Amino acid sequence: MHWRKSTYSSGGDGDTCVEIATLPTRIAIRDSKAPTRATLSFPAPAFAALVDHLKAASGR
Repeated sequence: MHWRKSTYSSGGDGDTCVEIATLPTRIAIRDSKAPTRATLSFPAPAFAALVDHLKAASGR
């Protein structure tokens, strides 16, 4: 799996990052501070809806 930092992660010193990995039909999410712990996985359309909702709520 190829993990990358979310563009919405805190800038700071890099220790508050969320990482995501794009799979064929799902999006996986993990905490970069604990990469060996459990990850969350969402169907791609549900993840897109979540991101859209968060953007709308934040006024972006």
